[in-house]
Amino acid sequence: MAAPQKQSDGPLFRMKDIGKRYGGVRALESASLVVEAGRIHAILGENGAGKSTLIKIMAGVIAPDDGEMLLQDQVVSFRSPAQAAAAGVACVFQELSLIPDLSVADNILISNPPRRFGLIDRRAQRRLAEEALARAGADDIHPRALVRDLPLSRRQLVEIAKALAWKPRILILDEATSALTAGDVTKVFAVLKRLRAEGLAILYISHRMHEIAELADECTVFRNGRNVASYAAGTRSNSEVVEMMIGREVSSAFPSKPAARNSVPPVLECKNLSWTDRLRDISLDVRPGEIVGLGGLDGQGQRELLLALFGVLRGTSGTISIDGVPRTIASPGVARAGTIGMALIPEDRKTEGLMLPMTVRENLSLAALDRLSSRGVVDRKRESASIDEMVRLLAIKTAGPDIPVGALSGGNQQKVVIAKWLTRRPRILLLNDPTRGIDVGTKQEIYQLLRRLADGGAAILFYSTDYDELIGCCDRVIVLYDGRIVKELTGSEITERALIASGLNVQAEPEVAA
Repeated sequence: MAAPQKQSDGPLFRMKDIGKRYGGVRALESASLVVEAGRIHAILGENGAGKSTLIKIMAGVIAPDDGEMLLQDQVVSFRSPAQAAAAGVACVFQELSLIPDLSVADNILISNPPRRFGLIDRRAQRRLAEEALARAGADDIHPRALVRDLPLSRRQLVEIAKALAWKPRILILDEATSALTAGDVTKVFAVLKRLRAEGLAILYISHRMHEIAELADECTVFRNGRNVASYAAGTRSNSEVVEMMIGREVSSAFPSKPAARNSVPPVLECKNLSWTDRLRDISLDVRPGEIVGLGGLDGQGQRELLLALFGVLRGTSGTISIDGVPRTIASPGVARAGTIGMALIPEDRKTEGLMLPMTVRENLSLAALDRLSSRGVVDRKRESASIDEMVRLLAIKTAGPDIPVGALSGGNQQKVVIAKWLTRRPRILLLNDPTRGIDVGTKQEIYQLLRRLADGGAAILFYSTDYDELIGCCDRVIVLYDGRIVKELTGSEITERALIASGLNVQAEPEVAA
């Protein structure tokens, strides 16, 4: 673990004229950053702006091609994450690095477990893990629990505890709250504010502007591999910040909504859908041309509902009808078949949506091989035409279809996940928090795409943890609480106050005009 060192009067950490190239692509060019102790510094920018490359250099994951780094005015160069952590730089990446089949304690201390007589000291390991979990605001997680048995939000807290176990002087958080529940986010914010008061320097990367407003002391905006502006938090409006990020004036974030289509019969309908204690008598419908939102606090059955509709869950009861005809959807293969035409955009693009080592071409073709093949042989001409169409339709930024999809930015990876399913021309589109962890510009492109798909006749069921998305995108919002539907909001009823109150299963107070 890093030992405390005497602070100098200057910045704790400095990056000067950092450059990084991947072939002919410049990920960073003359990038600079100043990090001070006892401050939370937000890093803003679109996916692909260079933020991830910057922090990977800082954390020892990759080496820069140009420039230098100074830690307390001493030039440093980290050849590995362990070397960076030993110097006091720890990073929590958006992609979790936990090993599912190991315990929480094993994961937290995996790089430097306490030893006694040459063996791992299990008692000391548990004690250190408990200390790290408590410091991360997650003391309710048992150190002996297997990581695979924890939901995604709890795994994220274990990842934060793993970084804090190094007792770092600089903590880097890359979209660390994107998978957390509202309650966990509140805990993490309290932890970060306490760490700041203790003198820790925190680099915070997030696309959630309200988080930046609550936490940050300083902000730096990156665009096209360069830092284009640094400013004190609170001195720029959200519109100004977004303009700096995308390099152009921001238009309205959400497309306009059409008139209600109550006269159109639903394409998807479920009645009394139940599963264990997670779904309780769910009845809803979605019409062609509609975007129906799923609201409520995280973990109230929204994800299970999407999985049940897509045929993933076993032991469901109730009725699912397609075009008014009851259907038995026993598997995802049945769900995506042409007679039903359903597609599911999963929550975690890294583990559920993509094959990261495979190419963009292979990932885009994967869900539609039956449509692109004849007698078991892929028609390469049809495949190329389909891929070109999807790359153009979703404006996927890639050097070519034959590069690994893992080399793309997070936002472009998410576009590939969506495009993969659009190659099947689905009539019913289920989305599980599809904009989690992606930048403002890409979010706007996805909002526009969803409305175009709906206008083309698709029926869309859209779960989001972002209230603004539910308000701006959805024609109706169905709010779940404890696995039940407690409210349906339409039109002007869809407000943040109504969503929060319904999500808590309490009566909303009437809104007072300003």
